[in-house]
Amino acid sequence: MDQTKREILFLDPVCTHNIWGGSRLREEFGYPEAGSDIGECWGISAHPNGDGTVKYGALAGKKLSEVWREHRELFGDFPSERMPIMAKLIDAREDLSIQVHPDDVYAAEHENGAFGKRESWYVIDAPDGATLVAGHNATTREDLSAMIHEGRWAELIREIPVKKGDFIQIDPGTVHAIKAGILLMEMQQSSDITYRVYDYDRCAGGKRRELHVEKSIDVITVPAKPVEDSVFSALGLPANRLNELYRCEDYTVFRIEADGEMCFEQVYPFLFFSVTEGEGTVNGLPVKKGDHMILPCGYGSVCVRGRLEVIAATVGRPS
Repeated sequence: MDQTKREILFLDPVCTHNIWGGSRLREEFGYPEAGSDIGECWGISAHPNGDGTVKYGALAGKKLSEVWREHRELFGDFPSERMPIMAKLIDAREDLSIQVHPDDVYAAEHENGAFGKRESWYVIDAPDGATLVAGHNATTREDLSAMIHEGRWAELIREIPVKKGDFIQIDPGTVHAIKAGILLMEMQQSSDITYRVYDYDRCAGGKRRELHVEKSIDVITVPAKPVEDSVFSALGLPANRLNELYRCEDYTVFRIEADGEMCFEQVYPFLFFSVTEGEGTVNGLPVKKGDHMILPCGYGSVCVRGRLEVIAATVGRPS
């Protein structure tokens, strides 16, 4: 077997500075990024706006996009010109904008062939009484347009209570926003296309940030999906198992709560592995909170030891 197939791809992530960001990604996860406006850590990403770097082994120093292009066998020869998914950590010191993402068809036509953006959130931490925005209250597209153009935000947006351990699925067309104090793990399509519906009249660089009202009205799903179809608790699942949280055409997301030892076979085209809590080892290699890695196609047996929480993701079906 090619030696690279027996190596875990550990990634050096890319952090971003955002008007709503904080400092927890440095203070709690140890990323060496200065500032008090660190909003996101693109932990596993081959996107041009945040392309990670392999840390160790035969491919050390290579950008993940380069590895995807030149070593597709590590990803099960997955039939996509670009890596299809990415993993992020998000720290919201302030509320994010009210926003929506297009689907693949709309993005391809209106955003120079970009992927659309389907995403999922796993809440790592949230203050008591936390809420976030998921969905809206308009019943027709005409009502939606009128509420947006008239600024009837309290009437339009749907806030829902959330707590640590909740999983939220955000399909394209879903009005959404992360609220202040929430720290979460996001698994998503590899896209950076966001349409802002409303941004609290905040300024960046001395002027208000751009809104995308008409595109938003084009893509928002009306009526919104019921809350109960989008949100559930991911806690209380069996320990030491690869627990599937959600499966769709773009990705499958898992949660692992390792306590002692767990072993499984890596049978997917590839498997993202992001440690969100604790520390331990993966096949004898030390891992800790904030580490991001990819288990390549054909890697084989995986043994996780220690006490740690992992959010994992893949695409396609087991081999």
